Amino acid sequence: MNFIDLIDSYEQDIIKSTQDIVKIKSVEEEKRLNMPFGEGPYKALKFALDLAEEMGFKTKNLDGFAGHADLGDGEQTVGILVHLDVVPEGSGWTYPPYSGEIQDGKIYGRGTTDDKGPAIACMYAMKALKESGVKLNKKIRIIFGTNEETGWGCMKHYFKHEKAPDMAFTPDADFPVIYGEKGIIVFDLVKKLDSNCCNDIIVKSIKGGNAPNMVPDYSESILEASDTSLVEEKLNSFVTKTNYPLHLEKDGKDIKIISKGISAHGSTPEKGENAISYLMAFLGELLADSPICEFIDMYNEKIAFKHHGEGIGCSLEDDISGKLNFNPGVIKGNEEEIRLTINVRYPIKSSAKEVYDGIRKSLQSTGIELIEGEGDTKPLYVNKNNFLVEKLMKVYKEQTGDMDSEPITIGGGTYARAMKNAVAFGPVFPGQIEVAHQKDEFISIEQLMRITKIYAGALYELAK
Repeated sequence: MNFIDLIDSYEQDIIKSTQDIVKIKSVEEEKRLNMPFGEGPYKALKFALDLAEEMGFKTKNLDGFAGHADLGDGEQTVGILVHLDVVPEGSGWTYPPYSGEIQDGKIYGRGTTDDKGPAIACMYAMKALKESGVKLNKKIRIIFGTNEETGWGCMKHYFKHEKAPDMAFTPDADFPVIYGEKGIIVFDLVKKLDSNCCNDIIVKSIKGGNAPNMVPDYSESILEASDTSLVEEKLNSFVTKTNYPLHLEKDGKDIKIISKGISAHGSTPEKGENAISYLMAFLGELLADSPICEFIDMYNEKIAFKHHGEGIGCSLEDDISGKLNFNPGVIKGNEEEIRLTINVRYPIKSSAKEVYDGIRKSLQSTGIELIEGEGDTKPLYVNKNNFLVEKLMKVYKEQTGDMDSEPITIGGGTYARAMKNAVAFGPVFPGQIEVAHQKDEFISIEQLMRITKIYAGALYELAK
């Protein structure tokens, strides 16, 4: 039996393995012994390595940071880079985010698309090649990372101790083939406060967002007011005027203003609705004449509902990767300071310095400090005529019949940057709804089976 036909016989196993790994809450937690990113990511790694051993692959665990599984031998190695960690689940799910529940032919759960479902698909693609007995001239190695969403320490550790494959793809973005990825930086805008009072209103706290690379779907502010009815009246009037998703809860003199949004991946902030922006818009109308109001006014003028840095001095763009993406992902405020964490994806031909210089110039005389993040994930660019790109495009076209799509660039950041000669390849098809980092993330069983066959074909083409 050929390897494509074998995959059909694995369907129930593929579904169950996907459900089982989705049930592991692999969000980064506090470091523990032999668990550098916490218990959840470690359990997901152990699950994948145990499954690989059951399939008959040689496995290796690199100190809980990462691991790999090998099929075959050869002087050259074809790599698959996957990650088993996930972003926080957020709120508002229809189905439990770590249940792997199946409804209407879809498996629901955090990580189903990003990146556990595709990781399982690649493992069964390798199994099909192994059990079909097809001849391969290169080793195939799947590498499992465990903190792709929060810092890439897994890959840094892995490639410090293991030789990189000669070529690789990562199933962690879009089809057909991604030959360019924008640069990524995360940084804070901070305003120190000597007062959190605005007339007769005290701003006790502001918070919102789960991670910088997610569009926040929830934000809140707790206010203390001598006249709570006036705040309620102003909120009702504001909601009537704007139709923004805001409401309040009262507890004595305390009022909690709650804002709801729609989450999306931080690389495409325009696809979500930012709960922080809704909240700040109301606070800007409610409050005036205080240090915290200066920050709120800056946010509303320069950041709110602007997805490409056009209001804050960094609206960069190039002919390869398009416009910069600007996502205000997390906000925290108390009586001492207000801090906004921002995730930026800058164009391939630009630089982090250009972004920082533009923002600092825009913020002159505001008293707001830009604090640069620790890292600068440089852009990725692989020539469209590269062997890897051409082979993967060939397989994609043969398997899908889509002869019109061309290689693309994205704002997302994938493991393709972790080594030379690597690109992202799937799992999201052109025109397909984006569900990564959103509530009710899912992968359809049809898509799961389809990508397993595509990845099997790709591995065969690269390793034959």
